Amino acid sequence: MSKSNRHKKTTLACPNIEDVLSRPAEEFDNDETLEHLWAAKAMEHSDIYFNVLCSVDTRWLRLTQHDDLIYNHFRQDFPDMDVKYINENVLKNNVNKSRWRMFCEKFKNIVEDYSFGTLLRADTNGDYSEQNTILVPRVQFYAIEIARNREGLNNEVKKRCKCASKLSMEAQEHTQEVAV
Repeated sequence: MSKSNRHKKTTLACPNIEDVLSRPAEEFDNDETLEHLWAAKAMEHSDIYFNVLCSVDTRWLRLTQHDDLIYNHFRQDFPDMDVKYINENVLKNNVNKSRWRMFCEKFKNIVEDYSFGTLLRADTNGDYSEQNTILVPRVQFYAIEIARNREGLNNEVKKRCKCASKLSMEAQEHTQEVAV
């Protein structure tokens, strides 16, 4: 085994998620470790994003420094797309898959990790769950979520989170009162 190959194996044995996920795909077969790292990073991203949705007025939320450009191209390329509910079969049919590929390629040299797999909520009324999550390229996630934010669709999440938090706090207080 050459010195450089030993280094690669050592690096993969104790991976730093950012280092591993930024390496060329040709270096990997179906590496279970890599799949777990990707899944962990995707879940972390979705958790953080959902927490942000629950805490700010999303009409003013900026996801990237290129939000205006992404939104303008999105609405130019997909003017009639209803982003409140995304049907995965429609989103990924042969016609739309081709349109989205062209859209995403516009941002190849603009948006960092533009093609990185990212979890998208299908329905703005729900949170991230197995039934309500679609895997999409990062710039597609940005396009849809920027539209949802600017068009006021994600503000409903904040209202539901506050209500859920309030109900949870009231239930906890009631439990404490019963225990006393």
